[in-house]
Amino acid sequence: AVDLAEADRKKDEFLATLAHELRNPLAPIRSSLEVIRLAGGRPGLVGPARETAERQLHHLTRLVDDLLDVSRIMRGKVELRPERIELSAVVARAVETARAAVDAAGHRFDVSLPDRPVELEADPVRLAQVIGNLLSNAARYTEPGGHIRLAATADADAVTVSVRDTGIGIAPEMLDKVFEPFTQAAAPGSRAQGGLGVGLTLVKKFVELHGGSVGARSEGLGRGSEFVVRLPLIRGDGGGRRDEARPGTPSSLTPPASPLSRRVLVVDDHPDAADSLALLLEMMGHTVRVAHDGPAALYAVRAERPDVVLLDIGMPGMN
Repeated sequence: AVDLAEADRKKDEFLATLAHELRNPLAPIRSSLEVIRLAGGRPGLVGPARETAERQLHHLTRLVDDLLDVSRIMRGKVELRPERIELSAVVARAVETARAAVDAAGHRFDVSLPDRPVELEADPVRLAQVIGNLLSNAARYTEPGGHIRLAATADADAVTVSVRDTGIGIAPEMLDKVFEPFTQAAAPGSRAQGGLGVGLTLVKKFVELHGGSVGARSEGLGRGSEFVVRLPLIRGDGGGRRDEARPGTPSSLTPPASPLSRRVLVVDDHPDAADSLALLLEMMGHTVRVAHDGPAALYAVRAERPDVVLLDIGMPGMN
């Protein structure tokens, strides 16, 4: 009965947090769109409003992505796409993701990596998400002007990645709970620092799917915290070689060539989603047709023979 009451309490807290966190970016997006509508094409007003909307949309997208990832994990639906990657490239991607939050709070930020290349067999997107979540968490729970340090070391068998901060710290009784879904560690009397409380849950699950482990350390409230991830290296590799091309290095991030014009069919029962995507594709030089339900999509495929179909799933009537 106690466990059920606690689960019910956490559910209620999560729903309240979710509503708050979704409203936070939606309000400035709505205001920015209204500014753009009233601006009459004045660049001095339109530009900053558009940047605000884009920034908040990115934040909103990350919230929803985290929710979807937690849902997939709970249902055992997450699949890794491992490849041979170099640690420094993954760290660079994670730092880029978290940099805005770190800079906004004026934190001092240090990165220390091994001198030699360190190679892993891992999913680069998920591993960057792990490190990025730890950095974003450190930025969120550290008072402005704090210090965050990311350090990586490698031995013969594994690489260890540590993210240490000078933030609010973690109470001893919370050290074993911070990885549980919808849990936030806040100092007594303070409000939560934002977020849904799922970032560390994703960190733990993604690390374990890679065959690694993660732990939390803290000397107590107000004394900072450290999260340590340990991941296995490629067996027999010794941590990487300098004389081979390494997938995942910056050279692999070269933007692809501009695509050729394609015939694209967009299928979505949400008119705004379908029409806005169609407009974007047309602006990119493609020929686009829109369908709002399954039967119309089948007819369009037979009549138009599109090169690409961007298809919503779970539509009413015919999925």
